[in-house]
Amino acid sequence: MTTHFEATSRTRLRRRPARGAYDEASVFAILDAGLIAHVGYAEGGAPRVIATAYWREGRTLYWHGAAGSQALRAQAGGIPVCVTVSHLDGLVLGRSGFAHSVLYRSVMAFGNTHEIESREGKRRAMDAFLERLYPGRTREIRPVHDAELDMIAVIALPIDEASAKVRGGGVNEKEEDLAGPGWAGVIPVETRLCAVRTDERVAGVALAASVGAYAEGAGLGAVLAKNARTHPA
Repeated sequence: MTTHFEATSRTRLRRRPARGAYDEASVFAILDAGLIAHVGYAEGGAPRVIATAYWREGRTLYWHGAAGSQALRAQAGGIPVCVTVSHLDGLVLGRSGFAHSVLYRSVMAFGNTHEIESREGKRRAMDAFLERLYPGRTREIRPVHDAELDMIAVIALPIDEASAKVRGGGVNEKEEDLAGPGWAGVIPVETRLCAVRTDERVAGVALAASVGAYAEGAGLGAVLAKNARTHPA
């Protein structure tokens, strides 16, 4: 079985190709460290982009929303979409405006959507979503009711094409600017977790084991990535 996505006319990086990667390990690492994706598609001849929480199982991405959502109704019928996930890792300042940049990791994926229609399929998918975020959570809470499943739509996207793009490193400047005025460097950017806030209505109940990894000060991306490695869907 192939462990690479084929570089296509839509995913092949033409400018700075060294920043691109098409192997599953690179693509999945970026997807697994994220939580919010942007889904682009055409509806009624006009472009649409929605932001949504997502999860991954193998080469398939999933997201969900209200059953009455206009966007999900359009995607349920099976349409081509483009999904992007990105992480901001730093701000880059050079000694010229041209040398300013950002550090980032991103993935662009293409495929055709379909809806998970059965209750059991939706139940399994939503359990997988919770377990992806909070391993063991489905054993700590009550099962979802059928009526609740009827209120949501779950969309699946088998990934047909994908590429990763990463801008790492530091400041890239022209030789003539190295002795110029002004400070140059990188300001790292991270998403860190704050202290949990227990719902006052469950006073006296111990913190759930499923959120143990979400310690104050931990990096969100690192926690999500570790969950994906140790508790794969």
